[in-house]
Amino acid sequence: MGGEIFAAIDVGSYEIALKIFELSMKNGVRELDHVRHRMDLGSETYASGRISSHHVDEMIRIFGEFKKIMKGYGVTHYQAYGTSAVRETNDILIVRDLLEQRTGIHFDVLSNSEQRFLDYKSIALKHDHFEKIIKRPTAIVDIGGGSIQISLFEKGRLFATQNLKMGVLRLFSTMRLVQATRSKYSDLVPELVNSQLSVFSKMHVKDKKIENIVIIDDYVSPIMQRMGIGNGKEGFATKEEYNKFIEKSATMSDIEVAKKLNIPEDNVPLLYVSGLLIKCILDMTKAENIWAPGVTLCDGIAYEYAEKKKYIQSSHDFEQDIIACSENISKRFLGSRSRRETLQSIALNIFDNTKELHGLTKRDRLLLNIATILHDCGKYISLVYLGDCSYNIIMSTEIIGLSHIERAIVANVVRFNHEDFEYFNTGSQYFDGFSREDYLRVAKLTAIIRVANGLDRTHKQKFKDVDVSIKDKELIIKVDTSDDITMEKGLFTNRANFFEEVFAIKPVIRQKKIY
Repeated sequence: MGGEIFAAIDVGSYEIALKIFELSMKNGVRELDHVRHRMDLGSETYASGRISSHHVDEMIRIFGEFKKIMKGYGVTHYQAYGTSAVRETNDILIVRDLLEQRTGIHFDVLSNSEQRFLDYKSIALKHDHFEKIIKRPTAIVDIGGGSIQISLFEKGRLFATQNLKMGVLRLFSTMRLVQATRSKYSDLVPELVNSQLSVFSKMHVKDKKIENIVIIDDYVSPIMQRMGIGNGKEGFATKEEYNKFIEKSATMSDIEVAKKLNIPEDNVPLLYVSGLLIKCILDMTKAENIWAPGVTLCDGIAYEYAEKKKYIQSSHDFEQDIIACSENISKRFLGSRSRRETLQSIALNIFDNTKELHGLTKRDRLLLNIATILHDCGKYISLVYLGDCSYNIIMSTEIIGLSHIERAIVANVVRFNHEDFEYFNTGSQYFDGFSREDYLRVAKLTAIIRVANGLDRTHKQKFKDVDVSIKDKELIIKVDTSDDITMEKGLFTNRANFFEEVFAIKPVIRQKKIY
């Protein structure tokens, strides 16, 4: 398989960036060029929800320049994404259409969880020692313009992730609003962020000892990579070394900092805000080591494309991180582990043995898996309105790695497992933004989870083993149990009816052994 030239475009809060990569089986992902154009979209969209015509014109010009650069390198594929500043724009459909019509460049908008997952993927795929670091208690802190994401790892597994609306540009806008001089930042920034960090700590850190902080940001990371602020390798520093760097920066003027660090003077206040935010997180977690791997969203876009095209392989199981995140949500809302595992086993068994019926993808299997994990989270709020409460919890809780539509699919599958199914042509609010294909995925996954739920209706996990096969327009479900399953058989018909409606196949329970 030959190589190709790939381009990644990031329409960020404070700049638009283009990276050109060479992808090959021999060299993996190799960066060829990095072009950045500063444009403060975030301050505008966070305040007004709009992108001014001036900025739209500038974006058209920059996209036009990017297109020429891409053509010069012979780019065969590209992917362009907008992040939080674009997400918070009310007229984004109009802006995207304008840009595409004028420049021919199409860009999509990432949900927060998709964006953070790409950033995190770029570290895992780019750095060999990532696996070693996350075996110890580690926090990955991804700092954007509008918000930050803190993801906690232990023994190589993600066990918690949370988004907090205190990004660099948002905090800097507040500093400007209150007319604070940079000398006041060291008092005001902690005042703004520590209350949120305290809640995060009580929810997720508690008595855990976090040893390492991994930083992804646009200001501190490049300095740590290029110049180093510690005595170790580039990008690494101890807490003590980092704090000395921040304290020294505070005593210097913007011009002095800009000259010393070789950065634009306008970036100095943003560097300082990001630096103080990281210091607050270090204090909250009591971590002793900090690592800035120097990755950007463009790297994440390229690495995901390269992984998809088999140019590179990762030893890390990213799908397991999404599942681990879902399990943590279930645990937080007191979900039953034994019940979850039973439902999970039966539902995935049905999915795997009916592929010719449903025609769904591996990604849909993951969504079904997540739905089984979160199937009863709503009982934390109400046993009466279990479906609605579960739906609201899932839609209000971020699942890293899933798009907004994927999260909505999971939420609907869980809801319709407990409530009457609603059809696409009814105009239900639950299907807002859904395509016909999205709706069909919900219907098919709901049919499967309902049958699985019907097999464990009494929540006693009676079935040791389940075999699934299709014969003569029947889905034969053979169960291996010595328990009385009169109740399951009696209540199964109602659950099976929807499966028959969706797939034109009738599910039937057969008991393999009678003891």
